[in-house]
Amino acid sequence: MSETDRTGMPRVVSLLPSATELLSVICTEGLLVGRSHECDFPAEVRSVPALTRARVMPLVKPGGEIDPSKDPSAIDRAVRDSLGSGRSLYEVDEAALAALKPDVILTQDVCSVCSIDLASVERVARTLPGPPRVVSLNPSTIEDVLDDLLRVAAALGPEWGSRGDRAMVGLRERLFRAEEYVNPYEDGPVVAFLEWTDPLFCAGHWTVELIERAGGRHPWNETVARADSGAAAGPQRGARVAGASRVVSVEELVNARPEFLVVAPCGFSLDQAWACTEELATREWWGELPAVKQGRVAVVDGNQMFNRPGPRLLDAFEWLVGWVQQRPELVPHGFPWRVWGA
Repeated sequence: MSETDRTGMPRVVSLLPSATELLSVICTEGLLVGRSHECDFPAEVRSVPALTRARVMPLVKPGGEIDPSKDPSAIDRAVRDSLGSGRSLYEVDEAALAALKPDVILTQDVCSVCSIDLASVERVARTLPGPPRVVSLNPSTIEDVLDDLLRVAAALGPEWGSRGDRAMVGLRERLFRAEEYVNPYEDGPVVAFLEWTDPLFCAGHWTVELIERAGGRHPWNETVARADSGAAAGPQRGARVAGASRVVSVEELVNARPEFLVVAPCGFSLDQAWACTEELATREWWGELPAVKQGRVAVVDGNQMFNRPGPRLLDAFEWLVGWVQQRPELVPHGFPWRVWGA
């Protein structure tokens, strides 16, 4: 008899922080039996055994957090070297995973830098009794994230579907409510979003979509309509997608004359992002940006609010709309950001 049969609750291992957060809005306790070393929200999941670690150990602390003493360029080189050699950036404790006897394993296939790769997870899962169901999430838009919530709920079993439905509807209502503050007929300001600072990486995937739906423009990596979706306008905007984050040159950034600038390096805390912004501010081109001249530079905890395609993207979207549209009442209480130069 399986653990699911005995307890009535599936045993879930999540190897992806955003999946852990999606799971938390479906059920607040009792399902998660194992997690990745990066799963840290909500706070109670930290008591669950961590099953992964980063291989690029000189650049991370024992808990998996990137060492702030290492500069972004060193981290970028280490990541590129590891991926170029065909080695995964992460490894999983296979014995500990097997001992947990999971029914469901949540993972991803959208970014080899963000989490353990799908092929590695599937290989391990095939060796386990059952075997457990592997659910791979691959979102590129906010609508995909809402669909992932339903996908996770469905993997838990029929009795969890209604909880997933209610949670999804609540998040979708927040999305629609915030969009009401945006005039879709105006050409909004150029909003630069830096997901890395050395080299400079502009935003990709869902972040670009959120910027555009908050009334901004992101000319370095604009969304385009999916094939056979027409103009993907109005209610069909969820059919517009952007590519992955990409390197941009200083010339590209400066020439677009961004009126708003967000610095939110992937995987970095607010303090680490602030340190990166301090370094950017020493460069000659920094003062040329209209966003800097107008005091519209925001430093954000990207690791918690934008990098993870989970439910807190709605907090991020409300913050974006509140900042770009000058509606501070929309900014969620306690949102982790600071205005540069304030």
